[in-house]
Amino acid sequence: MKQKLALNPIAWQTGPFKIHWYGVIIAIGVVLALWLAVREGRRRGISEDDFYDYLLWALPIAIICARIYYVIFQWPYYRVHPEEIIAIWDGGIAIYGAILGGFVVMIVFCRHRLINVWTMLDVVAPAVILAQGIGRWGNFMNQEAFGKITTRAALQAQHLPTWVIEQMKIEGAYRVPTFLYESLWDISGFILLVLLRHRPRFFKQGEVFLAYIGWYAAGRFFIEGMRTDSLMLGPIRISQLLSAILFVGAIITAVWRRLNWYINNQKR
Repeated sequence: MKQKLALNPIAWQTGPFKIHWYGVIIAIGVVLALWLAVREGRRRGISEDDFYDYLLWALPIAIICARIYYVIFQWPYYRVHPEEIIAIWDGGIAIYGAILGGFVVMIVFCRHRLINVWTMLDVVAPAVILAQGIGRWGNFMNQEAFGKITTRAALQAQHLPTWVIEQMKIEGAYRVPTFLYESLWDISGFILLVLLRHRPRFFKQGEVFLAYIGWYAAGRFFIEGMRTDSLMLGPIRISQLLSAILFVGAIITAVWRRLNWYINNQKR
């Protein structure tokens, strides 16, 4: 029986010029996130131009930070292959690097434009987690972000489409589709945030963002533990460590801000 081929990671090619599905999928996620943020921004009194201007700064910096983050923790390889450091079209960008880069740019941008940082973070958080969920399919096309070796029968038992199952055959063995688990987790987080963010007195300012951080970090911590291609620092999975820090930090920040709000209202 002839073995089915994995999906082609190249979306379009003419001569030496190639467009990778990885980049196409990431671009779709970014465009959709921008559209959603602009719509929500109108409700919060934030100009549409502010989102476009922010993206012009944040997108390239986030991509650079995502690549730097990845290269740092894969330095033994890139030290020998320095010419591949800029080859982001083959994958190898870390979402945590992008989040940290985008966050720093947002703080600077909002202060410059006199926009409340917490409000801006609340607006973009649901859009960002949706873009992350979409972006994981770029990893799927590149056969990245996978888990341990499994069997075809185990994948079929999860009722996965054949084309997903065949794409998870990597280096001669079927792999657990951890990219899919994270994508579904992210999209579920997006749905919850969108359904809850406008409920009266449910979220206070900044808590949509903190809920996003907590939700994403919790899921990433457990899913990262299933992966076999994690970025490592000795025996420690970097993304697991950072997820634990962010999860605890989000909870502490939310509790601290609620207590301050309560104390301030009691004094009035």
